[in-house]
Formats: sequence, C-alpha cells, structure tokens
Amino acid sequence: MHRLAILLVLIASSVPLLSACSQQKVVEKPPAAAMPDHSRPLPPGQSALRLVTDPGCMPDLAGAYANRDVLLTAAIDQSLTWFAAPSSRQFFPFESFTHEQARAGLFAFRDLLEGAADATAFQADVLRMFDVYESVGYDGQGIVLFTGYYSPIFPAARTRTERFTEPLYRRPADLVTDPITGEPQGRRTADGRIVPYYTRREIEESRMFAGNELVWLEDALSAYIIHVNGSAKLRLPDETVMYIGYNGKTGREYASLREEMVKAGVIDADAVSLAAIRRVYRAKPQAVEELMNRNENYVFFTEYDGARWPSGSLGVKVTAENSLATDKKIYPRGGVVLVDTHTVTFSSGSRRFLRFMLDQDTGGAIRAPGRADIFMGIGRAAEVLAGGQAAEGRLYYLFLKPQYLPQYAKVLVRRPGNLK
Repeated sequence: MHRLAILLVLIASSVPLLSACSQQKVVEKPPAAAMPDHSRPLPPGQSALRLVTDPGCMPDLAGAYANRDVLLTAAIDQSLTWFAAPSSRQFFPFESFTHEQARAGLFAFRDLLEGAADATAFQADVLRMFDVYESVGYDGQGIVLFTGYYSPIFPAARTRTERFTEPLYRRPADLVTDPITGEPQGRRTADGRIVPYYTRREIEESRMFAGNELVWLEDALSAYIIHVNGSAKLRLPDETVMYIGYNGKTGREYASLREEMVKAGVIDADAVSLAAIRRVYRAKPQAVEELMNRNENYVFFTEYDGARWPSGSLGVKVTAENSLATDKKIYPRGGVVLVDTHTVTFSSGSRRFLRFMLDQDTGGAIRAPGRADIFMGIGRAAEVLAGGQAAEGRLYYLFLKPQYLPQYAKVLVRRPGNLK
C-alpha cells in the first residue's frame, strides 16, 4: 500500500553544512519568510540525479560504513522482498536503470557490507563496483531539506464512545486512483465522470462517510496526526492492538498545519514542535481545527496485519533511521542511498547524520528533489525526534555498474527473495 509520510513541522531549525563541491552555507534558523522553497518542482525534462565524476565530490562512503547499524542489512532485505514481487517491475526501467541492475545492486552492496575488512576497503570496493549519483536538490546545487516522520501509537476504539469521538474512515468506493502508481485521480460520479474529490472541510462538516468509520480517536488532532503520518498502532479498550495504514487519499492541495498556525499567529515560528502544537490545540481546539481544514487533502485507512507494520509505500516494513521517504515520481524505488545531514537528539543539540539508507517510502509533502523524510521510529520518543527534525544536507544514490550485472545475475537464482 502507499503510505503518506508527511511531517507536521516543516521547518524547526537548520544546521550549517558544507560540501567538498559547494561551499554554500545553510543559514541557521533563518526568518520564516526567508526560507528557501525546498519543494520547488524539477524543471520539465530534467533528471533529479546527476552522476558524480569528480573524486573530490564523492560522499564519505567510509564514514557512512562506520556509522552503519545492525538494522541496515534487515532494511536491505525488506527492499529485496519488494524487488522479488512481479509488481515491482512496472517501475523500471527508471531512466537508464533496469530492474535487474537495481536488484542486483542490493545483493552486491550487502555482500560488500558483510565482507569488507574495514571502512577503507569497503569504500574502495563501492567506488569500483558502483556509480554514485547526487540529487540536484531544490537549487540545482544539491541541497535537500531532510525532515522526519514516525509511526504514532494512540488509544482508540472500534465503536464511538463518549471518550472516542473522532473517526478515521475506510476508503470510499468512488475514489479513483491510478492502478499502477496509486496516485489519486479524483471522484467517479454516477454518470462515470471523474471530478475533483471533496475537500477536507466538506468531508468533515458534512460527515458524508457516516457508517464507513474504521476506528475512533480521542480528538481531531490525534486523527489528523495519523492522516499526516499515514499509519498508526492503536491500543483498544480491551487491551488488544489494532494496526491501521494508508489506503488512498483524495489528492487535494496539501497545506502544512505548522505554516498555517504560524501565519495565523497562534504559534511562534521559532518554537514549533508537535508538543507545542498539542498545547495550542488543548487551549484553542476550534481554532486549530479550522486551520487543519486549510489542508484540503484527506486520507483513508485500512486495518492490516501488524507483522508488516509500520509499512512504507513499497508495502514492506520501514526501519528507524534506515528508511527514507522521497518523491517517487522523480527518484527510483527501493535502492541504497547515502544521506549526509544533521539530526536532532534528545539532549545534546544536533549531530551529523551520515548513513546509508533504503529509499522505501513516499509522502504527500515530500515532493520535488529538494525534500526527503527520515523515518525516526515508533511512538512518543520517535515523535520528539521527528517533530524537531529539519536540516539541509545532501542525498546520493548508488547504482551497480552495468559490467558487474552479469556476475550477480547468475548469483540471483540462488538467493532468497529471487523471482522464480
């Protein structure tokens, strides 16, 4: 299923970052009005990726190797599970990269991880076997804004009660989406026409989906947070657990709650966090709900097996600090990426985040080459990290060089997850 992976807090802070190729400085905590447009669309006909040919512009592969954790190979295996499904072939070739090349690259990269004698040897082997591509970023200079998202845990009930009054809805029968990409196309009318879907305000105020409720939450902000993050683990009154995930969206215009609250003057731009948004909501629920309705997009949900939770847009589990969400219209699915940015910590400010990750997710606010979302994990601790994450950095993709494909194509038939 496709997963909506949007961050409520788009800009909390920025951290200075210098590149060997571009000494462009990222201003720390610039005024809101001065923030660059990281969601600037890619010019027509332009690729979001460019081949890195200058050795001085290569990312720090040895450093990323040293920073790997034990979950990286598990995340690679999740991508291999997706590549083993026949449905994954429809997304390739992606530009010049074939399905076989992308899939074999995962096996090759995993072999290098498991067999390298040290970081220096690993870097040399990667540069020998892989081509490295850099994102052009929002500005053509490679700058990408990295935000964060997480999978929330909320109390909920399957039926409405005095405590649980806010519904999440199942997918309606008239919602039309592309059968391959899942992109929303609109609403099918009784005469067969496809027209734009109703707005969030129209849906909420009319309660047009009464009777199609999947589950009930305590308040409108909790329901909205699940809309934004695309899935949730729910604790029911009988102590059982329910897992829900994204099952379509209306495709209307998305608006950031954070930005709307700042514009309305109900929250300070320099102190935005999800915790702060919660505090404002408790004091002024109607005002915040009115601002929620400025986000016209609406999300529908389904219940699914917790064995795959939390699931990304590839339909496989995402892994904390190892799964990345990007715009799948311009970036290829499932492959190895290197992220070089800064992330927040609980108590010691920011830290450099130099990690190999897997591109396994997408999001409604994650559009264009200048945006990416780091999956921070599950629950309240991950919420804190995701809510404060906003830093510029650089994004790289690794592709197996074509001359190594034949040797790995032979090995694939003996590997788990292989297409038979």
